[in-house]
Amino acid sequence: MVQVTLEVNGKRVSHEAPARMHLGDFLRDQARLTGTHLGCEHGVCGACTVLVDGAPVRSCISFAVACEGRQVTTIEGYDADPVMQRLRAAFTKHHALQCGYCTPGMLATSRDIVLRLPDADESRVRVELSGNLCRCTGYMGIVAAVMAVLADLRAQPDAAVQALRAAQAQGRGAAPAVEKPVAFAGFTPAMASPAQQASPVAATTTATTPAGKKEGRGSQIDGGFQVPFPAAEVWAFMVDLPALASCLPGASIESHEGDRVKGKVAIKFGPMAAAFNGAARLERDDAAMRAVFRGAGQDSLSQSRANGDITYHLEALSPTETRVNVNLLYSLQGPLAQFSRSGLVQDFVRRMIADFGNNVTARLRQPAGQGEPLVQASFNPTAMFFSVLWARIKRWFGRGD
Repeated sequence: MVQVTLEVNGKRVSHEAPARMHLGDFLRDQARLTGTHLGCEHGVCGACTVLVDGAPVRSCISFAVACEGRQVTTIEGYDADPVMQRLRAAFTKHHALQCGYCTPGMLATSRDIVLRLPDADESRVRVELSGNLCRCTGYMGIVAAVMAVLADLRAQPDAAVQALRAAQAQGRGAAPAVEKPVAFAGFTPAMASPAQQASPVAATTTATTPAGKKEGRGSQIDGGFQVPFPAAEVWAFMVDLPALASCLPGASIESHEGDRVKGKVAIKFGPMAAAFNGAARLERDDAAMRAVFRGAGQDSLSQSRANGDITYHLEALSPTETRVNVNLLYSLQGPLAQFSRSGLVQDFVRRMIADFGNNVTARLRQPAGQGEPLVQASFNPTAMFFSVLWARIKRWFGRGD
């Protein structure tokens, strides 16, 4: 047994401990700070991450005796930290936690990213977070939260955060100590207003790269299809919202006013089933034959929320041939978020885009008569599931036919 003395969250902590006791066990068993979670205990999952002299450290593989005299900050010690105050609010807003087991370590790593990499883009944030594993969220909400904090600090610098960044650069990035214990004040749950639900742009603060890609907003899928009709004729169809919705499997419009619609999108794919009720609007550029369909909705069963922008741009290949380039940018928050980054689900979305293109071609070949109701495109989830699964199996085994 050896005497180990540390400064933990601004207070002197001294206890006897075995020479080979890890810092995580010391914090939990000796200092009684159980907010530090131990997961893999091999330095892989990142759940146990704490700050030692301001730098993230895996407490499950760091000996307590090796940290003698150091400043240690655990999840309980961030109440006066201006970066953590922003991150906690952003994690709540972007649904960046579910079971919460990885959250203490994830917040410590996120704080380090915000201080050390003020100009980080989404790709860099994902790399920096790759050492912290999460089995619940799909990471999108976590990335969105970090990107939102970075964007807010770039738009409106905070002197307190700037001071911490300067201290971090000099190796003195520990969280500020709290003068008095801060009692938990509780919180009041709040739902987004209908206007916020209908507009993902208003609900999320994002940064924009030069290429126009929104950072921290979720998963992105590119696709497209060709239609054997002139571009002008295809464009006229693509901005007719009821006609457009009738070609999208699982979609139905309940009300339509100008470029705004309300309706439902029902999805069933293997074990995942959802029916999102929401609203959307169409932003169009007739001269460029480019439009963005922005929507948001909520699944009545799982209470998951979805935001998405569908951008499509028409390209005239010939007087009678048109290509519709489609870019889908979407994010899920809630229980269904764990499915959103699955490669199988992204294959499913690409297949839906292809089926949508086939339905558009069929509708243009046989337009509905004046006054006739539009027949909704049929959707066979079982056939689509096995079609996507078979295509993926062929790709795994190198068969392109």
